[in-house]
Amino acid sequence: MAAKKAPRKAAARKSPAKSAASKSKSASKSKSTAKSAKTAGKPASKPAGKAAAKSAARKPAAKKKGGIATVPGISRIDQESTRTHGFFVRVGYHRTKEGAWRPKHRAFFGDAGHGGKEKAFKAAVKWLKDAQKK
Repeated sequence: MAAKKAPRKAAARKSPAKSAASKSKSASKSKSTAKSAKTAGKPASKPAGKAAAKSAARKPAAKKKGGIATVPGISRIDQESTRTHGFFVRVGYHRTKEGAWRPKHRAFFGDAGHGGKEKAFKAAVKWLKDAQKK
């Protein structure tokens, strides 16, 4: 004997055009209410003091991303279509004759050429420190 399937509820379905319009309306409402809830009860601006000056003067902390720390100036490239995997390092931006900003020093550290992700990252960090001294 075959088991009977439960009947589907017609009320659960919505037309695609109506659901897209209702989603955008509800999303904008929830954003505005969430924003007002966050700012409610807080002062308009933070007092300027020694703590604010110290935090502004600090370098951005390296964040951990997938086992490897993110460092300003180092970008991870994973492009399957061209089989390119590695780290691209840029430092020392300057203005060109045309008025665009370009990095003075740039280098690519591939995973295959350095024996893995971690070794490529370490080589990129070392190169970045040396390039920043120039």
